[in-house]
Amino acid sequence: MAEALTKTDLQGMLPLIARGKVRDLYEIDEKTLLFIATDRISAYDVIMDNGIPNKGKLLTLCTKAWFNILQNAIPSLRTHLITLDLPPQIPESQRAALQNRSMQVRKYKIFPIEAIVRGYITGSAWNEYKKSGTVHGIPVAPGLKESQAFPDGPIYTPSTKAEQGEHDENIHPDQAAKIVGEPYAAKIATLAITLYKTAHAYAYERGLIIADTKFEFGLDTETDEVVLVDEVLTPDSSRFWPKDKYVIGQGQESFDKQYLRDWLTREGLKGKEGVKMTDEVAQKTAEKYKEAWEKITGGGEL
Repeated sequence: MAEALTKTDLQGMLPLIARGKVRDLYEIDEKTLLFIATDRISAYDVIMDNGIPNKGKLLTLCTKAWFNILQNAIPSLRTHLITLDLPPQIPESQRAALQNRSMQVRKYKIFPIEAIVRGYITGSAWNEYKKSGTVHGIPVAPGLKESQAFPDGPIYTPSTKAEQGEHDENIHPDQAAKIVGEPYAAKIATLAITLYKTAHAYAYERGLIIADTKFEFGLDTETDEVVLVDEVLTPDSSRFWPKDKYVIGQGQESFDKQYLRDWLTREGLKGKEGVKMTDEVAQKTAEKYKEAWEKITGGGEL
């Protein structure tokens, strides 16, 4: 198994802006950032001590493919992506490791909410529904079974964006409107649903069900436009199910970190710091990510 890249160090070349759960962000200039997707992986808001080899490349190439797919379907859509080419400040010695896991992106003011869209009732939404008949406080149809598609179509269920180490909080769309302002909240909700429906149709033809996903948006303050940012429709930000194994009324197999989550829960390690995955867990998780990427993009060289 190849070695995982879990941390980058471009000190002296580019200023480090932040390290997220997966990405390291550097500033190229006042209008441009370098997003580097490492091979770090988190589950239950805790970063594992070891990574998943090539995961960052899969996430980046998957995101680039989706940006192309979505912009072809929605010509008015704007994204923050400039290029996957590395800036000239990166030395030759680091280029092979950073190529295809790095994106040069435009810098925008980021809206402080996660725009989650759910097409099927599963996960935390299913748990809330069983107790109260609601999802993020929104009443939904009675009598739904686990993993069933929402009968009236996908629903927008935003959450707060927590600082690293904190938990995102599920909120009602009305609360999201108070956080970002009504006109932007309405644009974000409409765009998120449109993006989900477009992506769902594309993936469904290729044997994948996108059960739910999260988008992030920024504001171009010069044009007052809402822009799609960050990663999109990757196994990190979405729940992908194999279409040929989909059965209503139970949990589904998934092409994401579910294998890792199940292992953590089984071993009593859920939410604990300082956990190192076994080689088997890392390998199985890597295979799930790669399978999803191949279904979406047709595969190719990493």
